[in-house]
Amino acid sequence: MRRMLMVAAVLLAWPALAQNPAPDLVLTGGKVFTADDARPFVEALAIRGDRIVAVGSSAEISRLAGLRTRRVNLRGRTVVPGFNDAHDHLPHGNATGYAFRFDAPLEPGPSARQILDSLRVLVKQLPSGTWLWGEIGLTGLLDANLRREVLDQVAPRHPVMLAPPWGHGAILNSKALQLMGIDDQAPDPIGGHFERVPGSQKVSGMLSEYAKWNAQRTFDGQQPNEVWVALMQQYGAEALRYGITSVQNMAGGLPAAQTMQVLRAAQLPLRLRVMPMPMTTTRGLLRREWVGVDPHPTPLTTVSGRKYILDATPLEGGALMRRAYPGRPGWHGQLNFPVDTVRKMLREALTSTEPLMLHVSGDSTASLVLKLMSELADDATWRTKRVRFEHGDGVAADLQPKAKALGVVVVQNPSHYINPALTNPGEKSRFVAPFRSLLAAGIPFALGSDGPVNPFLNIMFATTLADPKEALTREQAVQAYTAGSAYAEFAEKEKGTLMPGKLADLAVLSQDVFTVPTPALPATVSELTMVGGKVVYEAKPVSKR
Repeated sequence: MRRMLMVAAVLLAWPALAQNPAPDLVLTGGKVFTADDARPFVEALAIRGDRIVAVGSSAEISRLAGLRTRRVNLRGRTVVPGFNDAHDHLPHGNATGYAFRFDAPLEPGPSARQILDSLRVLVKQLPSGTWLWGEIGLTGLLDANLRREVLDQVAPRHPVMLAPPWGHGAILNSKALQLMGIDDQAPDPIGGHFERVPGSQKVSGMLSEYAKWNAQRTFDGQQPNEVWVALMQQYGAEALRYGITSVQNMAGGLPAAQTMQVLRAAQLPLRLRVMPMPMTTTRGLLRREWVGVDPHPTPLTTVSGRKYILDATPLEGGALMRRAYPGRPGWHGQLNFPVDTVRKMLREALTSTEPLMLHVSGDSTASLVLKLMSELADDATWRTKRVRFEHGDGVAADLQPKAKALGVVVVQNPSHYINPALTNPGEKSRFVAPFRSLLAAGIPFALGSDGPVNPFLNIMFATTLADPKEALTREQAVQAYTAGSAYAEFAEKEKGTLMPGKLADLAVLSQDVFTVPTPALPATVSELTMVGGKVVYEAKPVSKR
């Protein structure tokens, strides 16, 4: 009778076993950060196909393994969800020419004399016609004497563009202006400005905001796709080495059709969200350029959203602030667009299926957008839209309750705060650098690079802010870089945490990022990166047993 009962029990269990076959892979003996508040750390997880099917103790997960299950002993290694860089601009780099930078800090950065001396050396070494791309700081950018005519004297036969790494503003010589299709009759586009020589119509060489980005994109769009494909693939390899499995790309660098061609040719082995950043003309925004493009040009790529840059940054004094900039009486910065245009962006977001992302830097800009949102719809309606404030530096304490009520998502960029001008009390910004206060206020919060790709460098910055009250814990930083970023792209049901049912996007790290000394964080790399249960990067074979 006992034997008959045992056979009956096995037969009854068979349907359940058939419905839940053994996992393809189990990772045991590790420190697995799930990024889920209910169960942040476990020892092991199991993967079947492209999904996680179980998490728990090593003993629990080991019992799930079958004869064909691959078993990996993590030997104490730390595992995290694949990082999701919520804000980047791809591809990185220039398609042609020679790029140079200075050892001097970006704030204040090299002087005009240092820049010109470097150019004199380079024009002697490089053939005529070679593009020279110089990365400069505030001293050069704001020096009214470092303009087109001076650059022409030093480099008459080499196109030159000098720009800060934060992307707002550039200084060009005549050769570069010519190759970018800019003459003295060029009118200002909406959202941008060509500085003129005082008392004349002549373009000085200084291009601001959309005037700079339009010109750059016109030039970049003329370069061969092969160059951009190579740069994209180079980025993909670097990202996987750092455990980045998703990236959200503010796509404004190339025309829409060319962007699609480059993505199809590059076939990046990570998840890419392309967020169109429409350019402008004298008549308005070029919204229709992205209408009708394939929303999935590759299996791992999604095209969605619209991004607009509403103001500049406090570094060059372009972010719109409620208080005047120190040393500049009466100057509060400025909006790139008329208020009616911003209102139209928001009104369209209410009826569109495309999520809206707004570069919002100054506290006055943040206040204005929150006010316009409240005028156009109720809080509950806006919460379904998840309007993103990229940077959100000016979401001060008095604005946070309304930002939460409206469902605003803030995407911060830790590397921006290594600049003392953004953090030192009494300096030009007087910014609050909101990080932890946003989390405390219940505002959805994500991290993106918008600069150095290395997520561990950015985690170091986020956890060592000048204001210790705003600094994140290691767990908060990793969670913002994974679960927070997934929420920011409406993907929290698919990825961002290592929980059953989620995509098996993960990284096995070279060291424990939750305990290593702070200075050691940037040296962290991934030893094994998986996207959808597939190994897409492996530094060396991880232990099997």
